[in-house]
Order: sequence, then C-alpha cells, then structure tokens
Amino acid sequence: MNDSLSSSVLLSEIDGAPHRTLQELQALLDNAGAGIVFIRERQVVRCNARFAQLFGYGSAAELIGQRSESFSLGRTAYRDLGRAAFPVIAEGKPYTTEREMRRRDGRRFWARLTGSLINTAEPLDGAVWVIDDLDAQKTAQKQLEAALWEKQTLFDHAMVGIVYLVDRQMTRCNSFFESMLGYGPGELTGCSTRLWYASDAEWDDISQRSQPVLQRGDSFAGEVSICRKDGSQIVCEVRSRALHPGKPEQGSLWTVMDVTERRNAQAAVAQAQVRLARLVQERTRQLSETVDSLHREMEERQVDRDRIHWLAHYDALTGLPNRTLLAERSRDAIAAAQQGGTPLAVVFLDLDHFKHVNDSLGHRVGDALLVAIAERLRAVVRDKDTVCRLGGDEFILLLPGANAHGAERVAGKLLEASKPPYQIGHHELTMAPSMGIAMFPGDGADFDTLTQSADVAMYRAKQGGRNTYRFFTPEMQAQSARALTLENALRRALEREQFTLHYQPQVCLASGRLRGVEALLRWQHPELGAISPAEFIPLAEDSGQILAIGDWVLRTALAQLNTWQRASHAVPGVAVNLSAVQFRQPGMPERIRQMLAEAKLPAQVLELELTEGVALDDPQAASATMDQLNALGVRLAIDDFGTGYSSLSLLKRFPIHKLKIDQSFVRDLGEDASDRALVSAIVRMAQALGIETTGEGVETPQQLAFLLEQGCTEAQGYFCARPMPGDALPGWLHAHPQAAGKAPVA
Repeated sequence: MNDSLSSSVLLSEIDGAPHRTLQELQALLDNAGAGIVFIRERQVVRCNARFAQLFGYGSAAELIGQRSESFSLGRTAYRDLGRAAFPVIAEGKPYTTEREMRRRDGRRFWARLTGSLINTAEPLDGAVWVIDDLDAQKTAQKQLEAALWEKQTLFDHAMVGIVYLVDRQMTRCNSFFESMLGYGPGELTGCSTRLWYASDAEWDDISQRSQPVLQRGDSFAGEVSICRKDGSQIVCEVRSRALHPGKPEQGSLWTVMDVTERRNAQAAVAQAQVRLARLVQERTRQLSETVDSLHREMEERQVDRDRIHWLAHYDALTGLPNRTLLAERSRDAIAAAQQGGTPLAVVFLDLDHFKHVNDSLGHRVGDALLVAIAERLRAVVRDKDTVCRLGGDEFILLLPGANAHGAERVAGKLLEASKPPYQIGHHELTMAPSMGIAMFPGDGADFDTLTQSADVAMYRAKQGGRNTYRFFTPEMQAQSARALTLENALRRALEREQFTLHYQPQVCLASGRLRGVEALLRWQHPELGAISPAEFIPLAEDSGQILAIGDWVLRTALAQLNTWQRASHAVPGVAVNLSAVQFRQPGMPERIRQMLAEAKLPAQVLELELTEGVALDDPQAASATMDQLNALGVRLAIDDFGTGYSSLSLLKRFPIHKLKIDQSFVRDLGEDASDRALVSAIVRMAQALGIETTGEGVETPQQLAFLLEQGCTEAQGYFCARPMPGDALPGWLHAHPQAAGKAPVA
C-alpha cells in the first residue's frame, strides 16, 4: 500500500467529516516537520511520513499495525514510558519527555515525545504522539559543555593573573592573581583596583593610559607597579581588552604577569654593562666568552623547545606521529573531505603475535623491531598520508583522498612490505600485520567512529586467519549480539544457580601460613559455556544486576567461611571484590553489617577489595563510606594497585589496610628492571605507611623470592595455589600443613 492509497483510506474512515477538512488534516500530517503517530491498543493506527522517516521506514503505510513497543529501547523502557505518561494524559494534559528511541535498524537516537489522549473520556480511543529528533541538539549541547569546561580550566590553571574589571572594580579573578598579590581566595572580589596601587596618581595614570585604547576597541599593553597585601611592590606587565568592543562600560579583561625578577635582572645587566665599559680593554676576552656562552645557551634552549614540541607530537621510539598529531591531522583531513566531497580511508594495523617477540627475546628486540616496521610503513605511503603509532604494536594510517580501491592497494603494499624478514641483531624475524579499513563517511562521520570501525574490521581480519585485511561492513556490528545475548542470560543466571565461587589462597610470605582466601566469581552457562568475569562483570554493572550478584557473592563467601571455621579448618578470612557500583550504593556499610550478622562472623574476617577508581567521582562520599566500613572492623584493600590514577591520594586520605600489587608488575620481575623498581617502591611506601602488601599473579619461585626479599607481606597466584571450589580447600590445607599452621609430616 502506497502513501496516497493510505491517505484515501484514512479519509474514508471518518464518517460525516467534510472532505475539505479531511484534506487539510492530511496535508498537515504529511507536511509536519515532526513525526506524528496515532496509537490505539499499543499499535500504530496511522502516522505521517516524517514519523516513518525518523524510525527508518520507507513509508507511513509500512507502520500500520506496528507495535509501539518496537520504537523503545526495550520492554523495560517501554513500560517506564507508559507508567510515566498515562497518569498525565489521563487528566487531559499533554505529557512531554526526552528519551532515547530505537530506529528500525537498531540505532539509538534522542527524541522529544509529546503525547495526549484523543478523547480523555474514552482512553481506548487511543493517543496521538508528536516526535522530534533531538540528536543534533544533544550533540551541540555536549560541545557547548566541553567548550565551557575548557574555558574554566584555562582560567583556573593559567600561569598568569587574570582579572575581570567593571568601572575599575574587580568582579572576578583567578587564584594565580590572588596568590601573586598575597591574598586568600575571594578576598579581592568586588574591591576597587585602587587597593593594589601605591598612590592615587599611579591609579589614575593606568586609567588614563588604558581607557582611550579600550574605548577604541584596541588591546592595551603596558607596565605598572602593584602593591602586594604585605605592602611590597612588584612590577607587572599587563594586557587588556574590552569584553565587548564598542561597549567599554560592560567591563574589560586583564592579564597580569610579574616581571619583577626580569626587571631586576635587566637593571643588573645595565649596571654590569657600565662596569664592563670601564674595563673593556682588559676584559675583552672574558666578555667574548660570555657572549659565546649566551649564544650557546640560546641555541640549547631552542633545541630544547624543538625537542619538547617533537615529543608532544611524535612517538619517542619510532619517530612516527603520535595520537596528538594524528588527532590534529584527522580533523583537517575530515574537514577537507567534507568540503571537497573527496574520499578518506583509515587503516587500523595490528602486528600478529608481536607479544611472542617481547616474551621470548625481550623488549629491546621488540622495540628495535617496531622501529624497523615503522620505516617500512613510511616507505609504503604517500607524503600526504599519516602513519601513527597508537602504542604497543598498533598503528593507524590516515589516507586522505583514498577511495576503497586506493585503500585496498595500500593494504596490499603493506602486506608485501611485511614479507621480507627483519634482521634485528642476530635474529631474523618475520612479522605480519592484520588490518581493518574504514571509509569516510559511510563507516563514520568523525575520526573516533572511523577508528572504531577500522578496529572492528581489524579483529575480523585476525579471526579470518591474520596476515590479511578486511573492510568494515555493517554486518560486523553483529558482534554486539553476543553482548545482548549475555546481558539477557545474565538476568536469569542468579536464579538458575549458574554462578559458583572459587577460592584462591593468600599465603604469608614469611611463614607460609594461610592468611585468607579471595572469592572469585565463575559463570558456567549451559549453552554458552564458561564466561569470563572480564566479559560479564561490565555488563552486570551497566545493567544494575551487579548489586544482586554482589550481594550473592558476599553472602555465599561468608557462609563458606563459616562452614570452614565450624569444621576447624584454618581459614582466617575471606576477601571479596566490591565493584564501584556496589560501593556507591546507599546503605552499603549497613548491608555488610547485616550479612556478617547473618553469617555469625566478626567483621575482621572480611576483606573488601576496591579498585582505585571508586573514589574518583565523589571523594568525600567515598571517604565517609570507607570510614563506616573501617568502624565496623572490615578490612579494606586496593586491588590492582598502581594501574589507576589516584593511588597516592587514596593512601593519604582513606583507611586502607592492604595494597594488592597488580600482576602486570609481578609478571616480568625476572626480566624487567623497571617492574622490580616499581614493586620495591610500592612495598617500601606501604611499609612506611603501615600497610600490608600482596603480590598478585605469582607464578614462579623467582617472583616469590623477590617479593619476600623486598618485604612483601603476602603472595597470591598459581605458584601458591590455583582457585578451587570451597569443598576442595580442606584437601589443599591437608596437603599443605605449613599453610594450616601445622608442622609438615617428615
């Protein structure tokens, strides 16, 4: 059924209405800028073409009879909308909301929905909804927020004083200006600028010099003497401009830089020049040497500036552009492609099995190999192309003007260039790439999206046998289907008893005795098999299911500990990972107390392992929660210590009992001097603060010996014991009497 036939049917459905009125109504529907739909009994009765376009349908006729639930993100979102809207529209009022909706192809978009009943006396007659696409508005709002944040950051952290003046009174300044004049935060707000001038004459002088310039709309630059709070004077360079040219009464912006030391130095130089003039004949040689030295220093500084700029934009190992320079060039390339209608390709390149080189031959050989690979990549591409090293063995190629055929040709050249072996010292190595290709704008309208698409295609190339390339296709998005499948399965996993806990011993390095066990969550799905926590825990956190799962883990672990202790097995305590979502849940300390009471265990037997990120969003709330847990007697540990961004602030501010040294540092203790230094520093710092340490991922006697030598408190890893079911731990204790605190049998 086409749109014109649909319109005829709609007109014929209304008995007795004048034909002209019906035509006007249909014209209104067809030409409305917003989507309009009539819903009755949760099905589409009719809609206009704009509504069909919004949701990805070819015509309004295709939507007749479509269930309205299909436009929501899911049944939960659909029901939430109904619960929120019905009480309002039932009173005859329109209901308006902003929500994410789903197009026919599954893509999400933001929309404003306005709905009302057709007849409040007869709700079954259905409702009419008006839909506006807000995606562009949301994007603009995010960009505005980012710009405001950047402006505030510049204001707060600028290394010069910044002052806003209106009628010679300060309305706002940054902390650098307050500190420069010796005032505390907020002391200068609202005060007259006369405060920091020694006399009325000096105050009037700067006004007479600057005001005519600002009134002309020009920028003023000058030098003034300013009094600090303690009465001392400093010489400052000032620059100013009117906030609104032509309207000087609306105020001006001033930047202030203390140049006192520079001026003193200049004065000293002037005095020295006078002395040197008197001694010119006898000091010519010394003066010449001084001038030469100054020239060398200037040259060295220029070299330093060039080096700093280079390091900021290029990879220190390979000399290729880094992420920063790639971001700049990608913005220019996309802008040029948009303006000129030219193609653009992005290639994501990852080296196959590069980790084997580092693991078997060491990082020095791996680094030398990366340098050689970078040289071959540069030799393949054109001058206008960009080859960037993202990090590790990942590279991005930006190919302006390259269509699909051109990108494929480049990929083929890269494969050919990788065939000859690399001679690294006395090692002859072969290294092949896997590549993913994304095209602008079909695979992404911005560089991040293009990179993500190319990354997805690269992984498909690896799955296809490696040493090849793949173009990104929409079908590759099917990989998200597994995430959806897992999320749906996760909702029933707890009630279907698919979760189990395994326990990994934590052993005292000094005595070999068992200090406790860490409870590790396992999910065995009857159809999907064993699913890694790294895959399903983020899904549980995103969906909110982590709260119920986390409670189950805590109760199960405490009940198991109670069982062990009642059976007189020497298990002092149990450690449980607590996600950031659980940690921030209101009332969490009280729920922990109740669980301990239910298990009839003292709080000291429970250790909660937190990540460093739990305190980033709201340090004050995190501190209060940790204090409550500490008051209960629960021990707190920081898991994967050293991999986050707030380690030192955590140690200083929060009641931490233990640091768990991340296994990424322990893994290479035998090979990497940097890892040994880091582990040693972590242990020393913890000892100074009275905090215990646990080395994670201990797999060799050498790692264990190094940790013991450094004074690490505990060890955990396959070398000590693998994770095991709860009923297997007594057998392990019997086989390891030293861990149970018993003398070994001779």
